[in-house]
Amino acid sequence: MLDFRPRIVILEPNEEVRRGYSLILSSNNRYNVVNTYSKSVQTITNIRKDYPDILIMEIELPEADGIETIKKLKKLDRRLHVLVNSNIENTNIIFESLTAGASGFILKDSSHKELFNAVDEILNNGAPMSPKVAKIVISSFRRNPHSPLSERETEILQLLAMGKTYKIAANDLSIGIETVKSHVKNAYVKLQVSCKSEAIEIAKKNSLI
Repeated sequence: MLDFRPRIVILEPNEEVRRGYSLILSSNNRYNVVNTYSKSVQTITNIRKDYPDILIMEIELPEADGIETIKKLKKLDRRLHVLVNSNIENTNIIFESLTAGASGFILKDSSHKELFNAVDEILNNGAPMSPKVAKIVISSFRRNPHSPLSERETEILQLLAMGKTYKIAANDLSIGIETVKSHVKNAYVKLQVSCKSEAIEIAKKNSLI
């Protein structure tokens, strides 16, 4: 008997989270979860066999670049819809994911209902985003186009403004903590300030972040 339900594949490195999402999505009899994977290479290798309508994936993969994974998958199957499901709230990563071909971006604190709604929206050619993600995207459009800050300086100030430490900002951006400090010093000079709070205040006031 043919199964005409939308086919879903999950790419999630955390076994517990992966199993949880599989159970949640399988509990909705409108969806068909055909496979789950922990690694990018497994997903890419089996994409034509699984032939999913939607791939729900974590963008932060320990063994591969999530952005490159999206690009490779979209090259193999242009009809594939990719829904990023992650806790990352980095503007650059959100935009790079969408530019690479992702159809939506939701956060892992989304409820079951929000997850189902996101899947349904994608199936109807929508572009679902968690409210926090949508706010980040909208805020970026309001940014001052004449900012003296470099792209990396802007990213770091955004993370610091969100309350993240230098160490966490370094981890989020996959760079060294000394590199973060160097960019912050450069930002201080450009903004003519001498501390983090002043830099964030000036940056927000002038729509630089």
